[in-house]
Amino acid sequence: MTQIKHFLLVFDHARAELLDVQEFGSDGRLAMQTYAEKEREHLKSGDSIEIVLIGSDSLDTVRLTHANYFDGTVAVSKYFAGI
Repeated sequence: MTQIKHFLLVFDHARAELLDVQEFGSDGRLAMQTYAEKEREHLKSGDSIEIVLIGSDSLDTVRLTHANYFDGTVAVSKYFAGI
């Protein structure tokens, strides 16, 4: 069985840009702690930053399952939500 690895994505909707990808390996505790810290940091600032924590077998899989963060389409998808 493949061990789940943890990946933290930091996406800026205003810039339509993935700012950071952090890999935590199997350290779920550190991943959750970092996620919570980033959420608090950006919640207070009121900016357009989205923090996403994903469990997967590899970063390649995350790039496939969450491609919209890597190719920028997540930034425009909110405009089509009401259609």
